[in-house]
Amino acid sequence: MKIGMVCYPTFGGSGVVATELGKALAKEGHKVHFITYSQPTRLDFFNENLAYHEVDVANYPLFQFPPYELALASKMVDVVKYEQLDLLHVHYAIPHASAAYMAKQILKTQGIHIPVITTLHGTDITLVGKDPSYEPVVTFSINQSDGVTAVSEDLKRDTLEHFDINREIEVIPNFIDLDRFKRQKKEHFKKAICPDGEKLIVHTSNFRKVKRVEDVVRIFHNIRKVMPAKLLLVGDGPERSKAEILCRELGTCNDTRFLGKLDAVEEVLSVADLFIMPSEKESFGLAALEAMACEVPVISSNTGGLPELNVQGVTGFMSNVGDVEDMTRNALVILKEENLGKFKANALARANEFDIKNILPLYEEYYKRVKEQTLIPTIR
Repeated sequence: MKIGMVCYPTFGGSGVVATELGKALAKEGHKVHFITYSQPTRLDFFNENLAYHEVDVANYPLFQFPPYELALASKMVDVVKYEQLDLLHVHYAIPHASAAYMAKQILKTQGIHIPVITTLHGTDITLVGKDPSYEPVVTFSINQSDGVTAVSEDLKRDTLEHFDINREIEVIPNFIDLDRFKRQKKEHFKKAICPDGEKLIVHTSNFRKVKRVEDVVRIFHNIRKVMPAKLLLVGDGPERSKAEILCRELGTCNDTRFLGKLDAVEEVLSVADLFIMPSEKESFGLAALEAMACEVPVISSNTGGLPELNVQGVTGFMSNVGDVEDMTRNALVILKEENLGKFKANALARANEFDIKNILPLYEEYYKRVKEQTLIPTIR
């Protein structure tokens, strides 16, 4: 099958999932064409079945803001026609689903029918999509898609609750490549960070307000009162400076390192004892799944799709959003020597359920079903 994959090329969850999905499809023999404004960060290996098409946005003086949606639609038309694609799979509703609708209508005038599948990832629905400036377009674009998927049951419920949707939404969860995300032998790295056998706590995110990074710092401060520990914060974003200031106020800077954005986050996770995700909202919790695949138990909030991933008392613990004290108590339970091994093993076992080898067939079957449902009978 020839598939057009449209996504944001950044470190965000939707871009990561789209890129990893495309790479996995290519390995299975499908032709995958990425269409976006720069090469996706995870598109890091050569495969004859992978292609990248850059969307070039001309910035004319007339436009106060470059019209990316128009340029993207035009690029989709071009790639569909000349690569003879079988379908378009767009990730994140804004602006990819609306641009795909425009491309589909243009192609229809040229006698070309292209099915469009839209995958909803989270903030395109829970944050941006609810904005009155975008809501009508988001609703229309979802309803005009030939297929719609969501990464969790919670996101599906949220979408149906806040938008007037008349399409069926298929839940296909996020996944993990266990060939990449697995515990590696990095004892020298652990020794360099924790020379006296301290417990190592890790958090990864884009440091937006919804991630509640300051809660991570406070939980770590509380853990440190009970046992020696170190904290690694991976990522970057608008809330980083606040977290740095809080570290200074609490006196934890000597035991805290801000590592910035890392491509090989699995190397850090390989030496971690605990992962903290206190987010205000997570449609799925991909970063937590990556940690679990590296045998790291998770302390998280109980919001969004996290209860569908983190099993209470088994792979970690969940608490109400903002309940730093409860998260601290749960973290200390996990970090006890007699408990840690069991939680690590449970985390890996749970991650195995989301192996891309289990999830990829769900997408392949869905592609086939949507394509068959949208076939236009040939007039003889």
